[in-house]
Amino acid sequence: MNPTLPHRPPESTGAVTAEDEASARAVLNRLRRAQGQLSGVIAMVEEGRDCRDVVTQLAAVSRALDRAGFKIIAGRMRECATTTEDGGTPAMSEAELEKLFLTLA
Repeated sequence: MNPTLPHRPPESTGAVTAEDEASARAVLNRLRRAQGQLSGVIAMVEEGRDCRDVVTQLAAVSRALDRAGFKIIAGRMRECATTTEDGGTPAMSEAELEKLFLTLA
């Protein structure tokens, strides 16, 4: 599986669309941005910077990760709810989707 493309369950035979690829690129860009911000926070701590500055930047990293997580979940909720397993049941129940979504809240 190409790590830059969205996850497709084995039972899915649909092609990856341009929209899927654009969504995956957007998520990866958000994650790379968060990674850069986190590196900056580490450097600030190592330099002994003011705790208010460090916390402000750490909050920005947290928001960036939250946005990436919500983007992933929003893009996959419908697919998870409609993709069926062998028995014809959704791959994830509504309760499972809700729990997954709330883990980011």
